[in-house]
Amino acid sequence: MRLQDIDINPKTKRLEVDIMEIPSSCVIVICDGKAKIRELPPFGEYRIVTHQGKVKRMRREEGEEF
Repeated sequence: MRLQDIDINPKTKRLEVDIMEIPSSCVIVICDGKAKIRELPPFGEYRIVTHQGKVKRMRREEGEEF
């Protein structure tokens, strides 16, 4: 799964997510009134890089056990 936008209701400022439709292992990041979701890799690291208190980059590094 690539990075996908999640809609935030502009009137209520609420985030509604149906947990039956998202992957069992994922991360949701919220910054500046925007929300994004991404499935976590089975092996590896997922880094969220911030700059001045805002999300700048989301990076996935995959690997496998030897």
